[in-house]
Amino acid sequence: MKIRLVGGLMLTAISIVLFESCVSDKDSSGLEYMPDMYRSPAIEPYVDYGEIRGRENADLKMQQSALTPPHGAIPYYGTNVEDVKLMMPWSILPSADFKLTHGLTGFDFAKNGLNTYEVDALAWNWNPLMMDIEVVKTGETMDRKNLTLDNAKKLYASNCMHCHGEKGDGNGPMMKSGAFNGVPNYADKSALSDGQIFYSIYYGKGAMGSHASQLNKKEIWSLVHYVRQFQNPDYDKVAKESAILKKGEEKAIVKVTAMVASVVAPTEDNK
Repeated sequence: MKIRLVGGLMLTAISIVLFESCVSDKDSSGLEYMPDMYRSPAIEPYVDYGEIRGRENADLKMQQSALTPPHGAIPYYGTNVEDVKLMMPWSILPSADFKLTHGLTGFDFAKNGLNTYEVDALAWNWNPLMMDIEVVKTGETMDRKNLTLDNAKKLYASNCMHCHGEKGDGNGPMMKSGAFNGVPNYADKSALSDGQIFYSIYYGKGAMGSHASQLNKKEIWSLVHYVRQFQNPDYDKVAKESAILKKGEEKAIVKVTAMVASVVAPTEDNK
């Protein structure tokens, strides 16, 4: 009697498992027994986590993966014209010496003997990235927040602060530990053009290597804005004041430029 009871229970359990494994979706694997034995839950390189196991994450889907596009290829950056322009190959090439000093691979280089940092980058005295200012009206009060600098602060904390310090004074944890030295104080580098700051982050400068594989061009230009804060605490004051709401709006994100009046961004006529 006991044997029949046990056998009946086992048969019932097996039947339940078999029926539960049957689904209408022909692409589904059905009920999976110990899926981690063959489906790794770990985060793996070169995997599109914008869509996995039938779930789509719209925030991740359009982000560039760890896979580096082939040299000369233009990766897809969406349909926003201004963003796409920022992502295009930079017209200023690294000096030929960088082949040896900074180990840049997959880059085109300037002609031998031409110091593009002191020539072309020095002449690039504007930041093409407009800043996003969030404006919120509360009664008669206008509150303004610089979203571009807020985001750049996070990038700075994860990519720059360990050497350059929280205040940009060149006194980060790596300096205090004695591992490196000679990191400059940004406050002493106000004479640098925006192009030279971008050049230093993108291609590298001195003991600092290139960040081209870690940060895209839009992120680097936002860091250029952030560095300027260390040189001028009121750097974005005019930008904030120029951000205004349209009639009837209570809240909006306004794109503004931080360029001073004496600096004119190039056009097709004055490049």
